[in-house]
Amino acid sequence: MNPASRQVAIVMGASRGIRATIAGRLARDGFAVAVTYASDSGAAGKVVSAIHAANGRAVAIKADVRNVAEVAALFDETEATLGKATLLVNNAGIMTLAPIAEMDDAAFDTMLAVNLKGVFNMLREAARRLEAGAKVINISSSITRLASPTYGPYAATKSGVEILTAILARELRGRGATVNAVAPGPTATDLFFEGKSPDLIARIAKLAPLERLGEPDDIAKVVSMIAGRDGDWISGQTILVNGGAA
Repeated sequence: MNPASRQVAIVMGASRGIRATIAGRLARDGFAVAVTYASDSGAAGKVVSAIHAANGRAVAIKADVRNVAEVAALFDETEATLGKATLLVNNAGIMTLAPIAEMDDAAFDTMLAVNLKGVFNMLREAARRLEAGAKVINISSSITRLASPTYGPYAATKSGVEILTAILARELRGRGATVNAVAPGPTATDLFFEGKSPDLIARIAKLAPLERLGEPDDIAKVVSMIAGRDGDWISGQTILVNGGAA
């Protein structure tokens, strides 16, 4: 099959966790996938290899979302190797936790630069390049509703992502493109478990009426739905995927 004739997804930060699961699911759905990474080429390579082993098509591309030139180069390289992007799964995110009174300036500035400005850089480039019928799915967080202590600056950046989602959906009027956000709740990834006691994990799992943590595949299923034809009438929305926790 000619790569340019199939759907092509850019999945940001897809070397691990939820984003790697999303990349794999989209590949199974028939997308050719640009697996982007900031620094860990080995992890990104494993995701690409798994997609190839399942007869999918994928490439790993390094890009720092804070660098406008690298963002533009990412779209160029995706088009050259896979075809023109028809889907952007936009998830740039780092997290430092501390009470607002104790938050370090450098940590705050880095979260702002990656989580909000980095997402903005990707949205701006996508808005300039994506053609009719393209889709953008931003990854937010249910912490914007849970409003848990120590998450202040992180939650603020994700709230910013949600309003950018709603506004860009309206700015793309007439192009047949959709823009949405998916906001996972607590999800069983290595990053989530890091530094947490079994008791704390159990308490967090009980937040949801379904009384369990989310799994990466729970999130990937929703992304898959929005990315496919069943999601064509959804735009400008933030969809909470958290088992009812918020």
